[in-house]
Amino acid sequence: MRIINKALATLKHYAQPKSWLLAISASLIIASPISAQAANTVSVSNYPLFLLSAAVTEGAPAAKQLLNPGEVGHHGSVSPGDIKTIGDSTFVVWFGKSLENNLASSLDKAPNAISLFDFNAFTRYPLRDVKGKPIANTLDPHIWLDPENAKAITRALAVIHSHANPKYKAIYHNNAKKFAEQMDRAVATQRQNRQQSRPYWAYHDAYHYLESSLNLQLVGSLTSDHHLAPKASQLRWLDEQRPLKTMCLITQSKPASGLVSKLKPVTITVQAEDMSTSKNFVSGWSTMAQQIINCTS
Repeated sequence: MRIINKALATLKHYAQPKSWLLAISASLIIASPISAQAANTVSVSNYPLFLLSAAVTEGAPAAKQLLNPGEVGHHGSVSPGDIKTIGDSTFVVWFGKSLENNLASSLDKAPNAISLFDFNAFTRYPLRDVKGKPIANTLDPHIWLDPENAKAITRALAVIHSHANPKYKAIYHNNAKKFAEQMDRAVATQRQNRQQSRPYWAYHDAYHYLESSLNLQLVGSLTSDHHLAPKASQLRWLDEQRPLKTMCLITQSKPASGLVSKLKPVTITVQAEDMSTSKNFVSGWSTMAQQIINCTS
């Protein structure tokens, strides 16, 4: 077991924000750079984590990004250059194997890797089946879409960047504070129009962490995986459960016209859960939220 996980084994029971941030700090102290090249370098795994890191490092050196936009989950491969980046980094931050299985073979054994899922922190929801029922002992990994989680992740990244590059510590922590204020304003803006619960369909269930902020209610999903075609029986079930004449469908990519005709009347909003069309986390989240509200209205 790598060094950081040994530290986490005794520290991951912390639940309060300040306590689990102290747990991160303790694990970083135990973990040391693995080469002279590693000084002052932080790498992050995927695009949403890069956006959150960019908010923290504004005005200071940015983190390196391993996966390209659109490769948030099991998709995308690790190149020899990525392997070198992992080895040359002081710390490599990723969510964990349940989301980024494509990185597990490289990061599970890396002594400088930090899995956010290893900490007893963040709001967590289980996966749900196509009828919206929770699946026991599972984790919906899209935790960054919850505004409180996004703020917590930036606080963690501020700690991690500060250990890698102490001279920018004040910048990192001030940026994390500024991000929290911006995120709170974005949520407050959307909550002005959230008095009524909004039912919706998902192509596949990837938006659970938005529901509380936007007062959304999942009726059901077309399929359990966006790479799998919906079954005719599920489409019939969704139509039978239809709470509104015109339903909103949130999907990761534009659906086939034949499928849309089977769901009519329906409005569609295309939203990449990895925020790969965004350049800034807060503005990207706000745009996603507003487009979903427009769709469900």
